[in-house]
Formats: sequence, structure tokens, C-alpha cells
Amino acid sequence: QVQVVESGGGLVQAGGSLRLSCAASGIIFRINSMGWYRQAPGTERELVAGIDISGSTNYQDSVKGRFTISRDGAKNMVYLQMNSLKPEDTAVYYCKVDAKASWSARWSDYWGQGTQVTVSS
Repeated sequence: QVQVVESGGGLVQAGGSLRLSCAASGIIFRINSMGWYRQAPGTERELVAGIDISGSTNYQDSVKGRFTISRDGAKNMVYLQMNSLKPEDTAVYYCKVDAKASWSARWSDYWGQGTQVTVSS
């Protein structure tokens, strides 16, 4: 079983910065991709940024140039540096890890419990 835990959320003023961290632990054979999603009240969960095993990244258009995703493969961690935050970035941010527990296991998605990010105007 893989556990995913996010940290680093909080309250910040518009224009400020936050850094989210996500740690994957447990029985992990290999991690493929890792990503950050967010969900605001009354909306569907959406992809914010993702990074694959090769280090290739992709971003939602609204965060390009402001957010940066990075990964520490040795520690099974992924980070999201968020700069120039806007009130519309307010949401619960979730980490998703695509991993397998053994060579023969299939790839599965594992989610964290989420961390609240609130940006005041």
C-alpha cells in the first residue's frame, strides 16, 4: 500500500508564495508520474501540474509562469512552488502518485488527503 501525504498549504495574500510538498511512502517498487490537482467548492477536481519519470512537466494554462513542479526521485517527493498567487488559486490541493508496489503489480493512482490553499485579495 502506498501512502501520500501533502503539506505546506495555508493562507496567503494575493501576490504571495507558497510551497507545497508531497511525500509518498509504503511499499513502492516504482513511481511513474506525480502530480498536483486542485478542487474549489462547487467545481470538479482539475490538474494543476504534473511531472513524469523522465522529468517532463505539464501545467494548466492558468498557472504557467507562476507555478513550478519539481520532484526528488530518491525521496519519493514532489513539490509545487506557487508564486504570484491569485484569489482564484484558492482550493484544496491534492497530490496524486502513479505507482506500483511490485514488478508484477499494475500501476495504480494514489491520492493524498489534500491541503487547503487560501489566497486573500
